[in-house]
Amino acid sequence: MSYEFKKITDFEVGMSNSVTRTMTEADVAAFGGLSMDFNPVHFNHEYAKTTMFKAPIVQGNLVASLLTGAGAPFTGMASIYVKDERFFAAPVFIGDTITATVEVADLNVEKKNMHLKATCTNQKGEVVVSGKITIKFID
Repeated sequence: MSYEFKKITDFEVGMSNSVTRTMTEADVAAFGGLSMDFNPVHFNHEYAKTTMFKAPIVQGNLVASLLTGAGAPFTGMASIYVKDERFFAAPVFIGDTITATVEVADLNVEKKNMHLKATCTNQKGEVVVSGKITIKFID
């Protein structure tokens, strides 16, 4: 999806966009380097076995960042992401395939604000991240 110029009036409640990605150890390593999140539960297999997860988990913010991939090209180049609320509902493991979906929940044309329902699900259809994103149109 390309970044097009869009106005808030181009959207209706219920419109949506999704992206899908399978999480890899390379993703976890790269995100660890960028975010400086080196919690052993993400990297140390022996340590992770001793936790309730029993295996390394993907950083929650890495999973949630897929919502940007779904939202940014969807809302277009005249919009900015100004706020989000997230709930990390379930762990994501290396090899899980995550689908991130944003859906227009409501619009305020006068204020040029839009709220997106944000959901990440795994290959089993389980919600792993949910929340709400506020978008502001700047033109």
